[in-house]
Formats: sequence, structure tokens, C-alpha cells
Amino acid sequence: MKSNPSIAIVTDSTADIPDELLSEYDIHMVNNYVIIEGQSYEDRKDISREHFYTSLPTMKKFPTTATAPSGVYQELYERLLSEGKDFILSIHTSARLSGILNAASAAANAFAERVKVIDSLSVSMGLGFQVLAAAEAAREGASVEAILAKLSQLRSRIKLVAMLDTLEYIHRSGRVSWARARLGELLKIKPFVEVLNGQVLSLGETRTYQKGFIRMVELLRRVTPLEKLAVLHTNAEERARQLLHEVVDILPTHVFTINVTTVIGSHVGPNGLGFTAVHK
Repeated sequence: MKSNPSIAIVTDSTADIPDELLSEYDIHMVNNYVIIEGQSYEDRKDISREHFYTSLPTMKKFPTTATAPSGVYQELYERLLSEGKDFILSIHTSARLSGILNAASAAANAFAERVKVIDSLSVSMGLGFQVLAAAEAAREGASVEAILAKLSQLRSRIKLVAMLDTLEYIHRSGRVSWARARLGELLKIKPFVEVLNGQVLSLGETRTYQKGFIRMVELLRRVTPLEKLAVLHTNAEERARQLLHEVVDILPTHVFTINVTTVIGSHVGPNGLGFTAVHK
């Protein structure tokens, strides 16, 4: 293999990376699916996030999600290698939260050592920032080993916290053991969660949104100094703007505001607010 191999970066739509950055960094994204009342919709393509979140509370059945089959990943890997790429880094959401990593890993088996699948141990821009860092390093000619070391170091500096508007969606998703045990009146609280080491952990709850917002500001300020920041929301852009206003004095140069993908939103519900922060 050449000393500076040509490395392709692959991820999936749970990374929440804006389209313009996918193009700028030549990142290859495989879309997942959300199934609404028996109809399958391709994330980022067949249904807008705004329409999805507006419709979600009135859906007769809770939507479910599905990863793209391993064959889609295999076809993409084959194409990239045939186009001259020496190596592929395929970076995905936590294996504890989704079957995406398994699908990518099954496809990678056909390519020996030329495709490496990486568990980001995160989701949304916790994954997205890792993918962008890998793509930037690859563009600069870094080796596979150097990129892997960079991702490991970056992963330790990422904090992803969210305040959900209700426990109902994450409870019904069945993906989080502690959420399955919380019933009745607890569905009315504003639960806080953190994605840490690939798991969704409970950070407690508040009884009102206003108290939760104050806590969100406090949690974000604890991460300073900030290197990168993405404010995450599920069709709650005004809440995202308010959060940015409250922390304007600590913001890094570039800040993302992300209306979270439908595949994640199916499990957390509308009106959620959170952040992915990378501390220096």
C-alpha cells in the first residue's frame, strides 16, 4: 500500500452532517429508513424533517426505523475501491443503539483489510464530528493509523446531552432499558439523557421546560472552552436559538444548528433540545 493511501470516508444518515459539508469533504452517506404506517421512507430524501415532526404526534402507530441492508454498503464499498480508493473508513452510530454497524461490518467482510468499520460510540453530531474529522485528515493525506488515533482522541472530548419533551417516544422505542421501566405520570416529565460510551444514560429530569432549559445552559457551560458545537433539536428551532443566545459569550467560531434526523427523532419525539459539544 502507498505511504499516503487514498482513503474514502463512509457514514450513514444518523450522522446529521449538513449536505454542503458532505459535498465539501467528499463524504459518502448511506441513508437509513423510517417506516410510517407500513410505508418506508428514505431518510434525508423521501420525507422532510419538518413534516415528520409535525405529523408525529397524530400518527396512529409509532413509526419504526430500519437500516439500509448490508448489500447497499457492499455496493458502495465496491464502487469506491474500483474508482481507485485504497482504503475505506466506514464510521457509524453506536452498535448498542442500532443495527447499522452490523450491516456495514457484514459488507466489509468481503474486502479483507481494505475496509475498516468504526463504532463512533455516539450518534447525531457526536458521530458527525468524528466523520468530519476523519474526512479532513484523509484530505490532508493522513495515514489510516493517524486518522484512527485522531478519532480516539476526539471521542474522549465529545459530550452529547439532550432534554426530551416527553419520555413517551424513547419509552416506546424499547431501545433503552431504563426508559422501559418508567411509566405513568413520569411520561410528563422533561427527561435529560446523555450518550456516553455508546449508551443512552439518564441524567434525571425536570418538571418544567423552563427549569430544564436553565439546566441545559448550565450543562453546556461546563464543557468550556468549546472547540466545536452543534445545537440539536427536533423541530424546535426557536428553542435552539434561545439556547445559543444564552451562551453567546462562549461560542466557538463555527456552530451548527441541526434539526435531527427522522431516524433518531422517531425514538425521542418532537420538541427535543440538546447539544453535541467538543471541548478543547
